Amino acid sequence: MPLPTPVTAEGVAGLSAIVSAPERALLAFDFDGVLSPIVADPERAFADPRTVQALARLAPRVVGLAVITGRPAAVAVALGGFADRPELAGLVVYGQYGREHWDARTGQVVGPPPSEAVHAAQAELPGVLAEVEGGSSAWVEDKGAAVAVHTRRSSDPAVILDRLRGPVTELANRHGLWVEPGRFVLELRPPGVDKGQTLLGLVDQTGAGAVAYTGDDLGDLPAFGAVDDLRDRGIPGLKVCSGSAEATAVAEQADLVVPGPSGVAGLFNALADAL
Repeated sequence: MPLPTPVTAEGVAGLSAIVSAPERALLAFDFDGVLSPIVADPERAFADPRTVQALARLAPRVVGLAVITGRPAAVAVALGGFADRPELAGLVVYGQYGREHWDARTGQVVGPPPSEAVHAAQAELPGVLAEVEGGSSAWVEDKGAAVAVHTRRSSDPAVILDRLRGPVTELANRHGLWVEPGRFVLELRPPGVDKGQTLLGLVDQTGAGAVAYTGDDLGDLPAFGAVDDLRDRGIPGLKVCSGSAEATAVAEQADLVVPGPSGVAGLFNALADAL
């Protein structure tokens, strides 16, 4: 499969910089909806083996590989099958948008203690959901340092998500938390870090001379913004969207759109072939 051509000049320049000097390139990406499909049960969202194989091929050629996800780092590592893979020794998984990280070289997760505000909000959630018509059909996911309210399993996911948006936001505000909207999900999490900040810090840490970020949801837009900031600093970048009908705003800001996780697998393998 040949490499696809980005639709923007900036994207073309970013991809060209990665191909011409991969040893200076940083490749970063979300997990759900990018490395794994979006499924009704998040605990079954396993990474596509074809994508993991491509990452193993890319790892020795690039300056860095990083997953930046809203999930706990340990969960993404387990679902990705990243542990005990010597060929992925350079991989770093940033969980909770960057509040914690797992390094393949050490196999350890490093991060702050659990948030008392998140625990307090989670304790109130059942009552908040029960007051909304259909709200009790939402599924609450304990993410350790965050808590997520999913409506994908509900009879009318979009309608119930819209009904819950106001009450959940009010709950978050009472506890000083951010609400991170996503694909049929509202996540309550501590403020202070997003994927864009994490990506910028990683570029500074690695000294990368080019960067690509692949995302699929609204929480990935700050990382796209970081790619734009890096371009302004003279560092070429590529914004890739793992496309879906559920988050069109991401596709609108991307240089390149591929058809979901299967398209990501094809893109990463084509990049590995090119290198």
